[in-house]
Amino acid sequence: MKLAKSLFLGSVAGLAAAAGAQAADLPAKKAAAVEYVRVCSTYGAGFFYIPGTETCLRVGGRVRGEFLYLEPNNRADDAIGFRARGRIQLDARTATAYGLLRSFVRFEMTRDTGAYGFSSTSPNVDQAFIQFGGLTAGRTISFFMNSDLPNENWGTLRFYDAPTVNAFAYTFSFGNGFSATLAIEEGSFVGTTFGNRLNAAGEVVPNTVFTEAGQTMPDVIGNLKYAGTWGSVQLGGALHQLRSDNVVTSLGGFNDYPDTKLGWAVTGQGYVNLPALAEGDALWLAATYADGALGYLGFDPNVTSGASTRDVVDAYVGANGDINTGRGWSIAGGLNHYWTPTVRQSVFGSYARVDYSNDLVPGFLPGTLVNASTFDFTEWRAGTNLIWSPVSGLDIGVEVLYSNLDPRGPNAGQDSDTWEGRLRVQRDF
Repeated sequence: MKLAKSLFLGSVAGLAAAAGAQAADLPAKKAAAVEYVRVCSTYGAGFFYIPGTETCLRVGGRVRGEFLYLEPNNRADDAIGFRARGRIQLDARTATAYGLLRSFVRFEMTRDTGAYGFSSTSPNVDQAFIQFGGLTAGRTISFFMNSDLPNENWGTLRFYDAPTVNAFAYTFSFGNGFSATLAIEEGSFVGTTFGNRLNAAGEVVPNTVFTEAGQTMPDVIGNLKYAGTWGSVQLGGALHQLRSDNVVTSLGGFNDYPDTKLGWAVTGQGYVNLPALAEGDALWLAATYADGALGYLGFDPNVTSGASTRDVVDAYVGANGDINTGRGWSIAGGLNHYWTPTVRQSVFGSYARVDYSNDLVPGFLPGTLVNASTFDFTEWRAGTNLIWSPVSGLDIGVEVLYSNLDPRGPNAGQDSDTWEGRLRVQRDF
């Protein structure tokens, strides 16, 4: 019995050894190689290579919480408001034989209440553009603006403060910091009314002084720019179509439309670094003149401060049946100073003036006319903020802003002013 058991165990051991030897002769299946994400240092911090490509990608964003106090004019006005804003952006860059190929997209979502004046949760395509060599196509910051300005103001100053527009542009780089850009952009319009009027039926309706016809040309933008270690400076210009749908009667009794005109604007903007004061300090300035293109002064359809309001129009059709343009200029500037590496302050301000010619426009009562210069005004704004950045990318700060609106036309009344304050917590990543 013991002999049979020994023979059985020996046979099993032999078979196992033979099977092991044959298995060792079979080809082994190797595990797939793991491709790790590689850091891309070519374009700065935060970029990495998309696996399997030579495209570098950076994922970023912003979260902002803000509280506003705005001096009310009457009991019905909200004096306080809250804002929450979220931003997410993607920046993809690839080096090609033709130059840099870049795709950039930024989405923003904002929730406003109270003194901010509206509430919205809709995503906004703030920027979405492609750059290929010198070509830029899509939604980007207007090329009329020097996008390098280190302006730290949160409240509105009166200058063309980095608006985003749909555009096609080509930038010529000449080396040594010099470049020039020619662009076509969506039109920058302000309002079309001078207050309200009473119609023949006794109803209060908007006093429309310019009825816009369909656009047949975009705004044309050009700039010349220099950027160096000491700062940056840019000269820019814009042409803006004024095409009216108003029907006017000529001296011969024929109905026709006013001749189309071109409004225009010119600007000079720049900044200088001031490392002698403190690392990161800078002084910036922007000066603009506009004739028939008041949107490039940074105006909306109307300006309000305290109890005073003024409507802003690029042009109006007067009693002479022609398109008459509004003219204006503005100057804005600021100084940024770092008290410590984590505490900085900005002091800023702006002054603007808008004038209309002496032609007549419809008045408040039916059949009456008033001089367009009735709507002339000046405005100035000044403010300061203090920001603490305890860690990189996090800003905690407060700001105060004072504005004054001074109607300048006949019987315009007294000027009025407004104070506002903001508390902001913001993180960029």
